[in-house]
Amino acid sequence: MRLIKESSTNNENRKAIGAVCPVSFALDKVGGRWKPLILWHLKNNTLRYSELRKAIPPITEKMLIQHLKQLETDKLVVRKVVEVMPPHVEYHLTEAGAELLPALDALAKWGTKNSLIL
Repeated sequence: MRLIKESSTNNENRKAIGAVCPVSFALDKVGGRWKPLILWHLKNNTLRYSELRKAIPPITEKMLIQHLKQLETDKLVVRKVVEVMPPHVEYHLTEAGAELLPALDALAKWGTKNSLIL
């Protein structure tokens, strides 16, 4: 995962905007190409890493790992190591992650309605 220089102007601007604009804060946490898809697939399920990988075929392994780590750092997803033979990792939404589901549903409805228009 790429480290962000804490003192960079871009990072300072991102924090400042997020502090005054709740929409920018939310989009910083869940925006992008892959995070909404990851959250969407976890909406009703606890999934293993391999199940998530299969559910989102175009995502690279590097991107999936990176975004899962970011979602875990932002406390939207929980990573649980299951100590069985063979060991595996499971992911599920936190309470904060589950609170995003109505917003994702609204975006999905908007996208379905407007994807052919725009």
